[in-house]
Amino acid sequence: MDPYFTVVLPTTQSDQLTQCLHALHAQTLSPDQFEIVVVDDRNQPETAAAVAAFSRESRMEIRYLAQASRQGLSAARNRGWRAARGQFIAFTDADCLPQPTWLAAAQGMFRRGAQVVTGSVRVVAPRQPGQPRPQTVPDITELSTANCFCQKMALQRAGGFEETFDLAWREDLDLQFKFLEIGIPILRCPEAVVVQPMRPMSWYASLNNERKNRYDALLYKRHPELVRQRVHRSEAQVARQYLTVTGLVVALLSAAVGYWPVALLGLAVWLFCTGLSLSEEWSDQVDLLTNAKHAGATSVASPFLSVYWRLYGAVKYRVLYF
Repeated sequence: MDPYFTVVLPTTQSDQLTQCLHALHAQTLSPDQFEIVVVDDRNQPETAAAVAAFSRESRMEIRYLAQASRQGLSAARNRGWRAARGQFIAFTDADCLPQPTWLAAAQGMFRRGAQVVTGSVRVVAPRQPGQPRPQTVPDITELSTANCFCQKMALQRAGGFEETFDLAWREDLDLQFKFLEIGIPILRCPEAVVVQPMRPMSWYASLNNERKNRYDALLYKRHPELVRQRVHRSEAQVARQYLTVTGLVVALLSAAVGYWPVALLGLAVWLFCTGLSLSEEWSDQVDLLTNAKHAGATSVASPFLSVYWRLYGAVKYRVLYF
């Protein structure tokens, strides 16, 4: 008899996977009603060994699938749900901890006719300096890959996850928009709770994450109307980033040709904008050195990286997006 649920766990490392498996082992839903499919995007022997060991100890039904090459978490999720034996697919991440009634709560929604359900994600730690800060935030987050459930047929109709989003950014919003475009409602189930511990992150993490800005252009190309309606972007922040970059470029070019009044004006604009960013990033909650590294690097480098990756996305995906 096929299970009711297939829990799909995409992973790139094994250090937190076992904790997630323990959380699934503690589900109140009977173990014969769900299977677990772990999809390893890095094809790591230690991950395979950890899954095999946990399966033996827990006697749970766990399948391990390894990607031949690294393709991104969207591709891993697609492989997982397409291999599923369950009629309903539960998605979470390997660094998340589904609470004991997670599956049982979602099952109640599907028995009442739901096709797509989103639960609650509780982040257990506040943002610290160095954590990635998205440049845009959805006004209504109706779907999160850390905690969502889909009827397999609904995923087939929508085509699953768009694998062009090969970093963890905007792939869930893209799927949300695809469901909305084909008329599949997304229902909330606050009782289906996943806890997501916030990992400690380096002071330069926010700089690395600026590259995700290119996917905003891809999302806009695929769903222009829905992006305009449902995705809020701080126009003032974006304008300041362009002004910061323009100020320094004008200062350098003017200085190179000897136009010193214009060079000083451009430098003043850059210093003013950078100073505003520095004041916003500075925190009294951490030590001075960490604060200086994070706030200084973010204030100086982020505008240039953000503008670069935004324009990179516009060019790569051939869409007018700034």
